[in-house]
Amino acid sequence: MKREVYLTILFDYYESLLSDKDKDYFKAYYFDNLSLGEIALNLDISRNAVHKRLKKIEEILENYEEKLKLFEKEKKIMSLISDEKLKEDIKNILN
Repeated sequence: MKREVYLTILFDYYESLLSDKDKDYFKAYYFDNLSLGEIALNLDISRNAVHKRLKKIEEILENYEEKLKLFEKEKKIMSLISDEKLKEDIKNILN
C-alpha cells in the first residue's frame, strides 16, 4: 500500500484527535493536492514550516495507530468475514 493512501486511511480514523490547524494542513496537502509552496503562501509561513508540520502530523497519526491499532483490527476482522453485506455493515459501524 502506498504511504499516501495509508496516511489518508489513518487520517480517517484519527482525524478527531488532531487540532483544527493540523487537519487543515493535512487536508490541503493530501486531499486538495496543494504543494508545500501553495500551502505556505496561503498561510503566510515558510515552505519548510509546512513540511515540518506535515511530517509531525504523519508521526502523530502513525503513533495513534501504533497504540490503538484501529486500522489493523479492521483489516483482521474483514479478512475473517466472507459475507460482503456483513462487511459493509461492520464498516459502517466502525466509521
